[in-house]
Amino acid sequence: MSVSVAVAVESPSSTWPHPEGDLPPPAPLSMVPQSLSSAPDRGRTSIGWRAATLLILTAAMTVLGILGLAEVLAIDTLGPLDFLVLAVFAPLFAWTAFSFASALSGLWATWRDRDRLDLEGPAARLVSRTAILMPVYNEAPDDLVARIQAMWRSLEHHGETDAFDFFVLSDSTDRPKRDAERESLEIVRRRLPEKARIYYRHRAHNIDRKAGNIADWVRRFGGAYAFMVILDADSLMEGETLARLAGAMERNPRLGLLQTVPVVINRHSLFARVEQFASRLYGPILARGLGWWSGDQGNYWGHNAIIRVAAFAEAAGLPHLPGRKPFGGHILSHDFVEAALIRRAGWEVRLAPEIGGSFEESPPTLADTIVRDRRWCQGNLQHLKVLGACGLAPVSRLHLGRGILSYLVAPLWLILMVASVLLALKPEWGVGDAQIADLQLLGPAHSHPLILGVFALSMIFLLAPKLIAFFAMMASPGQRKWFGGGRMALASMALEILFSAMAAPVLLLNQVWTLVAILFGRDSGWGAQRREEDQFTLDEAADRHFGDTAVGAALAISALAVSMQVFLWMLPVILGMALSIPIAALSARRDLGEAARRAGLLLTPEEIDPSPVVRAYNAARGQSLSWAPHAQGAPAQQPALALVSALEA
Repeated sequence: MSVSVAVAVESPSSTWPHPEGDLPPPAPLSMVPQSLSSAPDRGRTSIGWRAATLLILTAAMTVLGILGLAEVLAIDTLGPLDFLVLAVFAPLFAWTAFSFASALSGLWATWRDRDRLDLEGPAARLVSRTAILMPVYNEAPDDLVARIQAMWRSLEHHGETDAFDFFVLSDSTDRPKRDAERESLEIVRRRLPEKARIYYRHRAHNIDRKAGNIADWVRRFGGAYAFMVILDADSLMEGETLARLAGAMERNPRLGLLQTVPVVINRHSLFARVEQFASRLYGPILARGLGWWSGDQGNYWGHNAIIRVAAFAEAAGLPHLPGRKPFGGHILSHDFVEAALIRRAGWEVRLAPEIGGSFEESPPTLADTIVRDRRWCQGNLQHLKVLGACGLAPVSRLHLGRGILSYLVAPLWLILMVASVLLALKPEWGVGDAQIADLQLLGPAHSHPLILGVFALSMIFLLAPKLIAFFAMMASPGQRKWFGGGRMALASMALEILFSAMAAPVLLLNQVWTLVAILFGRDSGWGAQRREEDQFTLDEAADRHFGDTAVGAALAISALAVSMQVFLWMLPVILGMALSIPIAALSARRDLGEAARRAGLLLTPEEIDPSPVVRAYNAARGQSLSWAPHAQGAPAQQPALALVSALEA
């Protein structure tokens, strides 16, 4: 017999009494926590000319911006407040300048560069075994099994089912959810051929969350597999993509990790559709740039990636950070650190933006995005204790540093706004409207020419990556068609920019709240992510965003107390916060998202012409989860499920 649950299990009654789940024979693999203070000497890794070029360009643009701002501030003697403005302005300007340079490199890589991985389909059948790991935590099981069914059928279509096993790795703490997971997995086994190998394992103790879940599988079963594909509960991949990834790993023996660029699909609420459109239009160019300058020192996003099991076991065991939570303990944002450790051990870590067939979903509301962002914020700030780890590659440190800075941008913007208003009120300058307009950093119409130049350059850096992606899409007639045509794509981009401008102050403010909470020792926790759409009420929006509204009102009053010019200049920020409740409630509505789709707005290629695996997944979601053999006299599941619950109790 092959190692197949569907074969090995005679009936549900013989399956479900196992308190942990259905498992293949053990294949242990050693995996020990790595040291951050010491590392084997594997030779120095250079930063590479591509990343170095981007850093030099960023530094040059930042110096010019600082000099321009300093010249204006030097109209009067530079004081502590002026130096504070310069100190805060520098990293913010550098952040946007680097993003601009990275987008330009993405455009170059798309049009001119030939430096691509060998990702063609395998010339012969795959010879290695790959495990597809799907960690779940209190998720609805119907979508999960629909994804498994769609991916297995896609692999079957490409003739590669023998090379792949599926593992559902449950950390669910809710007993009804666990029971539903087991029942649903048994149903999908009955739908698929007998040779389908789909395993289920539930951990009684959720040690180290998702990273611990994966590490537990490696230590128990990793020895039987050459590669593992890590998916999230909302991930989906084409069978051809899975085969191409495994083939690339077979042909590149030094390749330790290969990250795909997942595309957001199946979103319906207005908020989620805006996110879906933005990721699809802007994502490819940005990913090309990231892959171009990262080279073999790439990054990992925790899902939709293939990893060499031996490399992961050898190098990616995560240590616990010293100190208490939220900065100490197990590492929440494990993916960046795992990529850095795998690269430190000499394995290549690469991004594959050119490969398609990789999909995910996104949070349906602004509030759900904020909840997810809190966990990411805490995890990225933990990287402060990893950034100086011994032996990391230079670009790996750059990835970690950018992740940290992404959550320091919000408080830096807040400090810059407050300092700028205070700067406008310097006693020696007076507080007249004309003088404020001439001298303050936020000054509108009659501002110093250099200030206008610096501001214009900052706006260019912010918007240029989007414009670059848009014009790259417009250059391809085929791409224009898949976004609804040039005019509708332009209208969609304008809508996305407007919505992002309104939502950005709310996101930044909540990042500040999160940062303050973390500094005071509050742990972000670990909750299941809400994926259902159109369940966000106005009352819930008011409860979630009352504080944002109050801050917006306070900013409006404060700005008016300074001058009308300051109020008008800060109006986009004020409006975003003051209107956060209706923005959150309206953008969460599914009917508004569907109306935009019918109007031809926010369309994406996957929506107009879905991938085969997406079609199969959506069809499988519509199937009843009733057990077909049950109607033909098959034994009912309920007694077995009750026995499982009793064993676990």
